Amino acid sequence: MKDMFRGFSASVASRILLASLFLTLSAHAADTKNNKSSSDFGPPQGKPIHAVLTSPPNVPPPLHRNYPAKVIVELEVVEKEMAISEGVKYMFWTFGGTVPGSFIRVRQGDTVEFHLKNHPSSKMPHNIDLHGVTGPGGGASSSFTAPGHESQFTFKALNEGIYVYHCATAPVGMHVANGMYGLILVEPPQGLSPVDHEYYVMQGDFYTTGKYREKGYQPFDMEKAIDEKPTYVLFNGAEGSMTGDKALTAKTDEKIRLFVGNGGPNLVSSFHVIGAIFDKVRFEGGSNFQKNVQTTLIPAGGAAVVEYQTKVPGSYVLVDHSIFRAFNKGALAIMKVDGPAKKDIYSGKELDSVYLGDRAQADLAAVSTATKAAESGTLTVQDQVNAGGQLFAGTCSVCHQANGAGLPGVFPPLAQSDYLNSDPQRSIGVLLRGLTGKVTVNGKEFDSVMPAMNQLNDDEVANILTYALNSWGNKGGRILASDVKAERAKAVSVKAAAH
Repeated sequence: MKDMFRGFSASVASRILLASLFLTLSAHAADTKNNKSSSDFGPPQGKPIHAVLTSPPNVPPPLHRNYPAKVIVELEVVEKEMAISEGVKYMFWTFGGTVPGSFIRVRQGDTVEFHLKNHPSSKMPHNIDLHGVTGPGGGASSSFTAPGHESQFTFKALNEGIYVYHCATAPVGMHVANGMYGLILVEPPQGLSPVDHEYYVMQGDFYTTGKYREKGYQPFDMEKAIDEKPTYVLFNGAEGSMTGDKALTAKTDEKIRLFVGNGGPNLVSSFHVIGAIFDKVRFEGGSNFQKNVQTTLIPAGGAAVVEYQTKVPGSYVLVDHSIFRAFNKGALAIMKVDGPAKKDIYSGKELDSVYLGDRAQADLAAVSTATKAAESGTLTVQDQVNAGGQLFAGTCSVCHQANGAGLPGVFPPLAQSDYLNSDPQRSIGVLLRGLTGKVTVNGKEFDSVMPAMNQLNDDEVANILTYALNSWGNKGGRILASDVKAERAKAVSVKAAAH
């Protein structure tokens, strides 16, 4: 140390030493202050508090509490059959009866008394691993709970942040893949900055024996899960969980905070809101944040907090920007923002019904009606037409247009189409396998690409074609799901159409 100050006078050396000591102490004080992100804040005060738990996409209200408390969390595991898509049932394993599980909100420094109950109707034992717990297994080793039993353990919430919780009972991957995950928020002592809306969104990948949107009950497929080939990638446990009348809502000039988790079990999420730029992202759920972010990466078993300001009215689409997951596996949600137009920011020309996909329409009631009628054997042509019209708006109208006129010289018309009317059954194969090369419709030649629409199930193909046959001056007729099933089963070798 002396060699550092050789050549300096004693007084100058002393001042340098004092300055150095001051900087060291200041840095230590700053570290100590910052280290409040991990602190116990002393024993709990006041009477015990029962935590308010909410189902997605809702979030419990901010705590507004300036002291650590004993917080009692009571969470029940329920195994229940629910819809994973329209007309598709799946046996979910849940925390609190929903996927994701109930949102838990506590304050940093709280002592949490955790009660895990396993409903008597359950077939499996379960436990819980909370990533916000400091202790072996995150609580898993203390919470193994058989059906009809209850477990209890206590932990102190030392670190503020947004954390995933999930079941960790073997086989762990299967429990997580069946929907056993959720989020716990540990608020900092000063709370979070005020916003107008907070929402809870969590992505998960699901593995069923049947294909995407194949009707009926679909069991879990372990082989697909091991191979990491999901049938569905979803927000909040079901296709369309936050679309139509279940869409998230806001008004212009409001501040939005999304707590976004990724339960996995396998895929990483590239979370993006189409038409919004995140003003602030707490990436990986930690204490640091990034500004002006377009898409944020959320690992399996991780979370993030994104905030943005609404400015222009319209429908904003939440997606996993691994984009086939959004439009072909279900990872899509809507935030509907109401308010006056702001032409100076965005001129308009909404094409929401085209761009957002077939599950993002404002009203898909006719699709639900047709599905139920098909299950009961009472499906009518009009049921099919109504359902097909809603599906056409989200799947086909971008090319063939809402009035069936197509685009001259590019996409052939469906309206009064001799190609469609002369052989309706042929159109089933076109939808399933696509069509490439020259085709003549109403005396005019078109040379474009019709991509295979094999993501549509048999009912959807049948309803869309029935709608087209009974619209725009066409001759009428009906395509049944059984017709589509028979065509799909044909061993026809056709080169897949691609742009």
